Amino acid sequence: MRIQHNITALNAANRLKTNESAVSKNIQKLSSGYRINSAADDAAGLAVSEKMRKEINGLSQAEDNTKNGISLVQTAEGGLNETSAILQRMNTLAVESANGTYKDTDRANLQKEVDHLKTEIDRIANSTNFNEIKLLDGSLGTVYKADVTAADDGITKAVVSGGNFTASETLTLTVTTKSDGAVTVEFSGTAPTGISFTTTATTFETGTAYTFTAVIADTASAEDAAKFKDFTITVTRGSDIPTTDNPQDVTITATRHDPLTFQVGAENVDDQRATLSINAMDSKGLGIDGNNLLIDTQKHAEAAISTIADAVAIVNRTRADLGALQNELEHTANNLSTMNENLTSAESTIRDVDMTDEYVQYSKNQILAQAANAMLAQANTQPQNVLTLLKG
Repeated sequence: MRIQHNITALNAANRLKTNESAVSKNIQKLSSGYRINSAADDAAGLAVSEKMRKEINGLSQAEDNTKNGISLVQTAEGGLNETSAILQRMNTLAVESANGTYKDTDRANLQKEVDHLKTEIDRIANSTNFNEIKLLDGSLGTVYKADVTAADDGITKAVVSGGNFTASETLTLTVTTKSDGAVTVEFSGTAPTGISFTTTATTFETGTAYTFTAVIADTASAEDAAKFKDFTITVTRGSDIPTTDNPQDVTITATRHDPLTFQVGAENVDDQRATLSINAMDSKGLGIDGNNLLIDTQKHAEAAISTIADAVAIVNRTRADLGALQNELEHTANNLSTMNENLTSAESTIRDVDMTDEYVQYSKNQILAQAANAMLAQANTQPQNVLTLLKG
């Protein structure tokens, strides 16, 4: 029997420390609800959990982004709903003015209402906004600024619309009259393969505007096909007629407004973004500005019916695009919610504690700690037996 080193007591004390440490961890897990409270609990599990948490947080915010995007689209569509109603009223006035039972003095009064309605369309286009982001003034559209130069003053105007050009991309075009009399627009220098411009016009009269539409052949690359899709050029001829010997050179610098981009995913990849592009929905964007919409005479009113029909078509196409985008965003929001739910469940399996199992462990470790404490007390009394020997 030794008294200098009470090995039994040391062993009991070590077991007590171990059991008390286990009880402490049990209490930490039960009180926090987490199985992993530090990297020491499960280093690999913590790494996976943190990565999942990043994804979950991103998905939650992306879902909010998507819902905000839906609200923005609804705001834009609401503005266009009023624009559409105004155009319907304009059409009614044009049809009314085209009737032979009216005098020009009557039509002048109808023209006043049309002018006021055009002003209201401009007001709606300039004032419709979401979080101070203007939606219908063209700042979100594929709008190009045309900087025009010419070999002489033959071309007085060149306006570019449509297409998907990047900012500051420059096109040099040449307007000519071919031997068959057709007026075309062709690239000078090296033209993109499979891209040409043409118009139905066979003459090119002074002061008349002509629209040239991009023709995309099968030989065009996918990139150029996307770039020139719906790309048109409007050219108004000046005093000289362009011919093969006397072409009119037009240099167009295309500057595009960037569309609005919604981040609808947690990752920095293109397929987790949605874009919104709305061309100007004011009277100019709809082709009814200035003297483009007059009903002050019967002939003007007849022409106005067609002009208004074109404007209605523009608004309808834009509203259809907005409706399709809203449906897309709604499906995206539902998908994000499902992904978030499933990923949260997976992260919970890794990170959260099973309260039942942990309480069983807590109870076991608590009993062991109490037992170790009792055995320590017993071990500490054993050296007292030496006194019995000494008394003998």
